[in-house]
Amino acid sequence: MESIVSKILDRVDLQILDLLQKEEQISNAELARCVNLSPPATHARVKRLESEGFIDRHVAILNQEKLGFDLLCFIFISTNIHQAEKLECLEKELKEMPEVLECYCLTGEYDYLLKVANKDRKDLESFIRKLNLLGITKIQTSLALREIKYSTVLPIITDTDGK
Repeated sequence: MESIVSKILDRVDLQILDLLQKEEQISNAELARCVNLSPPATHARVKRLESEGFIDRHVAILNQEKLGFDLLCFIFISTNIHQAEKLECLEKELKEMPEVLECYCLTGEYDYLLKVANKDRKDLESFIRKLNLLGITKIQTSLALREIKYSTVLPIITDTDGK
């Protein structure tokens, strides 16, 4: 069954997206060479992919440890808040906390999962105190001991696509 994305994006679009997500600083000329298009045609495709929302943003991924963020935590939280307006306020507060790298609304035992970067235990304690002020009823914190895999690359081109 063909997906909607494959009807909107052709193979070259997918190749461009795959290359950009793996090496954002690739030059337009190099990108064009890799997908066998002219640089102007490649640039036009990239601009179209940006304007259509397939590319959210261009970022540099920083080294957490070199910058002193030695505690990476996954924090499960539950709340007794059920009113939409109050949940929106809670989620706004979570979005504005600089320590929160990612936040997901969940099904199951917990309502939210946070991925949080802290410099040390003292920072983590301070962060948990901030959470307690938001009406959180249950908090479970797990510290990451080491990273096994970290990726922002979506598997948009697979081996079965016939690279």
